[in-house]
Amino acid sequence: MGEKEKEKEKRNKNKKQKHQHPNDQTTKHNSDFSFKPSSEVKGIRFGGQFIVKSFTIRRARPLELLKVLSFPPTNNTNKPKDKLPFPSTTAFLPTNFTILAHHAWHTLTLGLGTKKSKVVLFVFETEAMKASVDRIWPPEIALGDVNKRLIRGLNGCEMARFKFRKGCITFYVYAVRQVGNFGFSCAEDLRTILQSVVELKDFLDHTAMLSMPHQRSISYSESHPQQISST
Repeated sequence: MGEKEKEKEKRNKNKKQKHQHPNDQTTKHNSDFSFKPSSEVKGIRFGGQFIVKSFTIRRARPLELLKVLSFPPTNNTNKPKDKLPFPSTTAFLPTNFTILAHHAWHTLTLGLGTKKSKVVLFVFETEAMKASVDRIWPPEIALGDVNKRLIRGLNGCEMARFKFRKGCITFYVYAVRQVGNFGFSCAEDLRTILQSVVELKDFLDHTAMLSMPHQRSISYSESHPQQISST
């Protein structure tokens, strides 16, 4: 009887580990990050919403990234005041066209079209690596080309992928390092970004993220109670 109880406890423990909430990834040590070659790592997913592949995202400016993460620059006391947090991170946000297209598609399909936009963040192991990649990456790109041109296009690199759903916004975070390197030199920045995304409240309306080039701020509504969504 005792052996059966032990087996049952073991099965329940394994079941809990399999169903671990995706936002719990931030509790893992950086050495446990699952790095894979860029040709093998999972890209962004679309499900059956093929029309979404034509929607576009654009490169965000540093201050926009901080506002999206609800991360005040004043929290960064260990770095010079003239240097913003996450200097090795490149983020892509939905363009104005994408957000309006989501609304139009949702209306045309009588509510069947997805209302979810995507935000993609790449945390590189060094600032120099980010600068080098930024020179070859386009400032704006269709979502359907992200996997091929941005992720698969980084030859000689490997990545760890994290995905979070926050209401109508899905965040994809990729840690990027050179193949053959061990550990992750910007692990603290990566951990802070992941924790910031976990703590975000759900985005109820992605029109709050209108990303016209001249827009000075990006924020989300806090006027309604919000809860963290699961993947």
